Amino acid sequence: MTDLSRTEQRNPRSMALDRMSTVDLLALINAEDRTVPLAVAAVLPQLADAVDMAVAALSGGCRIHYVGAGTSGRIAVLDAAELIPTFGVSPDRVVAHIAGGVPALTRPSEAAEDDEAAGGAVAAFAAGEVVVGVTASGRTPYVRGALIAARAAGAGTVLISANPASPLAPLADVHVAPDTGPEVLTGSTRMKAGTAQKLILNAFSTATMVRLGRTYSNLMTDMLAANAKLRDRRLRILAEATGADEEACRRALTEAGGDAKVAVVTLIAGTTADQARQALAETSGHVHAALTSLNGHHA
Repeated sequence: MTDLSRTEQRNPRSMALDRMSTVDLLALINAEDRTVPLAVAAVLPQLADAVDMAVAALSGGCRIHYVGAGTSGRIAVLDAAELIPTFGVSPDRVVAHIAGGVPALTRPSEAAEDDEAAGGAVAAFAAGEVVVGVTASGRTPYVRGALIAARAAGAGTVLISANPASPLAPLADVHVAPDTGPEVLTGSTRMKAGTAQKLILNAFSTATMVRLGRTYSNLMTDMLAANAKLRDRRLRILAEATGADEEACRRALTEAGGDAKVAVVTLIAGTTADQARQALAETSGHVHAALTSLNGHHA
């Protein structure tokens, strides 16, 4: 038998799991969950390296790929999907691949994670892209296949695991490996390891988008306003960003063709929508830089 990763070992604190009262059982799960952010904090330098790789790739017109199986794959799909409405990212820029395909999102396909060849064939990876393998155990053959294919294509590689001793680590340029330790329920990596992966992917993608200029301050200026609730939110974002009243924000948004970022620049800098759009184009969409280039305004 191969050596067990930390995620597969028994947790000495939960040996009496099946004999606990409901509240004690929940208290134990909660106590274990509280250790996860500390484990993630310990790997922030590696996560920062991964973010810098992603920023370089997307800035250069290349794609980011998430590759995972089971819980890891589902978390990756969720993160990639939410970038579309939150940051206005085109669906083909950050792409998630899960072992077993779309059906595996709701009906687990555990055997698919052993298919290394399928992992290597998920996409035609290219130089300049970044492939992010997500696997709690750090052993998944599907992810291994993707990382090997990525390396062969000249793409950058990142491994997100909960196993600092992952055998896949040599295939990654950056290994982000929070040591979340044994689970409350032995081997159930949907728990602490899964929580760590959710925290890491949230931080990874959000930091990447912020660095790419897809926010102004802490406001979602690039969000897609596809329904009434989101259109109202977009108006509130404009008002928060500029201090202008609702009518002025609505007028600026109309003149900007619905582009909230253009509207922000017009309202703060007092320029036309065309001037704002040009300034944003020249500064890769960074609002602060666009404002400075227009009139030295430091917002």
